[in-house]
Amino acid sequence: MKYIDSEKMVIKSWCNNPEEGAIEQAKNLANLPFVFKQVCLMPDTHEGYGMPIGGVIATDNVIIPNAVGVDIGCGMLAVRTSLEKIDIETLKKIMGEIRETIPVGFNHHKEKQDSAFVPADIDCPVNSQEYARAFYQTGTLGGGNHFIEIQQGDDGFIWYLIHSGSRNVGLKVAKYYNDQAIKLNSNWYSIVDKSVELAFLPLATDMAQLYKQEMEWCLEFSFANRMLMSERIKAAFYRHTGASFESEINVHHNYARLEHHYNRDVVIHRKGATSARLGEAGIIPGSQGTSSYIVEGLGNEDSFQSCSHGAGRAMGRKRATRELNLADEVSKLGKVLHSIRGVADLDEAPGAYKDIDIVMEEQKDLVKIKVKLTPLAVMKG
Repeated sequence: MKYIDSEKMVIKSWCNNPEEGAIEQAKNLANLPFVFKQVCLMPDTHEGYGMPIGGVIATDNVIIPNAVGVDIGCGMLAVRTSLEKIDIETLKKIMGEIRETIPVGFNHHKEKQDSAFVPADIDCPVNSQEYARAFYQTGTLGGGNHFIEIQQGDDGFIWYLIHSGSRNVGLKVAKYYNDQAIKLNSNWYSIVDKSVELAFLPLATDMAQLYKQEMEWCLEFSFANRMLMSERIKAAFYRHTGASFESEINVHHNYARLEHHYNRDVVIHRKGATSARLGEAGIIPGSQGTSSYIVEGLGNEDSFQSCSHGAGRAMGRKRATRELNLADEVSKLGKVLHSIRGVADLDEAPGAYKDIDIVMEEQKDLVKIKVKLTPLAVMKG
């Protein structure tokens, strides 16, 4: 872990080579009057909107929409199956059924889904407008870096992973309340410069309480969204193999939560970071075609008991499609059933991401590895 002590608060970075944009954003955070104790950068950190992805901060009685991010509740789900091996033909059949039952990208279900996978509506501005659509969005993967993978664990069992979030409703909540925060900060003549994109809401305000309610609804929805997809994946596995399943590990990595650190109750913001309390189970995925990890938290207070949420991007999407070589990236995937079909898909190629093994080495004081997972098949959003 590296220290940067040039600002009002110390910056602790588990990333040995953070990009300049992420460091500048971390410095902006470190100089906010309500940030408590330190700013933490996980080893997968890279530049985001206002706050780096892979960043963790604590605030006193303030919540910052851009420190949660636009995909509120985005996270990971992992399940261990009873299978110890799976042949390629069965793998193709299962993946084919998953593609038929789980919409990806901008696609939603054509029929309303079970209400058990949609939290009850709340009387809040965005939820009131978007609630009806949620019944068609739950159980869908989304786009970008969201994925479903089937993996072979070094524990001897076949696993599957899901990476997804709150779909369009989370984006709408994030934008609405960030816009409201910008307006209010302007009215208050806030000392936080608008250019740093860190507009905030004091918890004592009605607007902060509305955002908190809507954010927590998005967390519930994200959790349920992954659970419904998991049910569809289980059905595909069972139909073709008769497999049984262990309980899900289902964790968020974009949220704010009241926690107790350094003898104080503070609002912890994790943006592309995972809670890693002592003994807590977590999931750290690699890039397409590389290893992923089931981990256990070590409860390190230096990181506010947090760890990375994945490998982290090494280059932006446009740069990846412009600079990466299609043949080279496909060759890295070997026998994995993958989702790279052309140059447009290179934004999610292995070369667009950091080396997951380096990322894991850099956070060995934050988590310990329980299971290493090697990919067999990947479906990208």
